[in-house]
Amino acid sequence: MKVLSAEEGFLALPDASLATYEKAHYVIQQVPYEHTSSYLEGSAKGPGAIISASHFVEFYDEELDRETYRTCGIATLEPLDFTGKVDADAVALIEQSTDRLLADGKYVVSLGAEHTVTNGFVRAFAKKYNNLTVLQIDAHSDLRMEYHGNPYSHASVMARIHEQGINLVQIGIRAQCKEESDLIKSSDKIHTYYAHAIRRDAGWMAKALADLTENVYLTIDADGFDPSIMPAVGTAEPNGLFWAETLDFLQQVFATKNVVGFDVVECAPMEGSILSEFTLAKLVYRLIGYNESHRK
Repeated sequence: MKVLSAEEGFLALPDASLATYEKAHYVIQQVPYEHTSSYLEGSAKGPGAIISASHFVEFYDEELDRETYRTCGIATLEPLDFTGKVDADAVALIEQSTDRLLADGKYVVSLGAEHTVTNGFVRAFAKKYNNLTVLQIDAHSDLRMEYHGNPYSHASVMARIHEQGINLVQIGIRAQCKEESDLIKSSDKIHTYYAHAIRRDAGWMAKALADLTENVYLTIDADGFDPSIMPAVGTAEPNGLFWAETLDFLQQVFATKNVVGFDVVECAPMEGSILSEFTLAKLVYRLIGYNESHRK
């Protein structure tokens, strides 16, 4: 397992000792797996773009009134190598890598390409944590049994997680097929908060929090955000989430639940624009800050 230097890694930390694997509590796992993109391609470049953009994120977090990295350290791993591995083999590699990090007691933050990668993360976390909920922020429900004949498609990742019997809470959904809608209606393990519905329900956050179990794994698809603030995604959808409401909700999640790890996926960088990757880099640092604020 190779670790990037402090200058190359997340935030380009000024104290090199806090970017070492030994001292860091948080480990950034880069997972540039892209095999089933169905609209715009380019998400394989997302993890690296977020790391590069993070070099321009301020160390001081004005909301939390702290320089979060000083209390925890953040190490950044070199990207996983998927040469010769797709579908089940790729998911297995991701699971094995995540297993090792969890065994070392690290808090794993993963930057992925297509959403398929979350299957591997969740498999690893589900072995360590009982009573787990996957909290999904996304434009798409990703519950198709298969897509273009592939059960490992990014459009099927939550179907694979649902098959594991894991509780699923979805926020911001606004694009799905009828079969996905039917599955949601028939399953007591899937709790979906549609974008159009949360606009009309001031109490949606409390309801969503009540659907979470004690242990939560958070997965954030970049297209869960509105395209006006997150344009660099493979499959954009209007009427997405905005920064303030998303952070308001996630702060409550971290304050009331045990968020065991999280990932950010599906950023497909656009030439001439850094808005999406910079916003996601700031999001990752903010979520690490939320977790540090409540870590015992």
